[in-house]
Amino acid sequence: MLDHLLNPGASPPIFGRDDAAPAGWAVSTTPVPYPQAVAAMEARAAAIAEGRAGELVWLLEHPPLYTAGVSAKSGDLLDAARFPVFESGRGGQYTYHGPGQRVAYVMLDLGRRKKDVRAFVAALEAWVIDALAAFNLEGQIREGRVGVWVERKGAGWSREDKIAAIGVKLRRWVSFHGVSLNVEPDLSHFAGIVPCGVTEHGVTSLVDQGLPVSMAEADAALKSAFERVFGPVEAAEPPPLIG
Repeated sequence: MLDHLLNPGASPPIFGRDDAAPAGWAVSTTPVPYPQAVAAMEARAAAIAEGRAGELVWLLEHPPLYTAGVSAKSGDLLDAARFPVFESGRGGQYTYHGPGQRVAYVMLDLGRRKKDVRAFVAALEAWVIDALAAFNLEGQIREGRVGVWVERKGAGWSREDKIAAIGVKLRRWVSFHGVSLNVEPDLSHFAGIVPCGVTEHGVTSLVDQGLPVSMAEADAALKSAFERVFGPVEAAEPPPLIG
């Protein structure tokens, strides 16, 4: 699946729209509070489902916070007083969002693409892996662990660290929530949770991997990779905040 998704000769993209219409591509330049972002995202997803708005990929950063997905276990919240904690309707468990992490909320109409949730998640993984390749970093997936991982090796040792999380929800075949890529967050902030319920592996970032990547450079890589996997985009405004 991933080899096909990442084949640069694949035309049209494997998860493209049936009419090849571009998705909007919006970037917020200041941190967006989580509750307002979720409300705006849900409103846009509803408008897409009703045919009142086009698809949108919304790139942003949040202030430091933890979110609990639908599979979150209370014992995985290790320090509830450290940052605000929000219940989230996305799939997955606990995760962290904060400055230096690129969150991409992906509002796509799978009815115009492919009504296949597993293929959609695989396409999101392929998108991130392709973006990381722009910096000569090999992202990998692992059976039973959603997200994108980086393998580190030394003399007689190896370990896997998570560099991007994926958590999505579908309503009327329109997706929302999406992916979060660690560009240069404070990795110590992850210590207040068990990220995604995984205790035997750590977290990493592009900068932690020795790659001094700016947010603008990460955005450019994400945009190019998105077009290869999902199809064309066009500049758009972020959705109006609600609440």
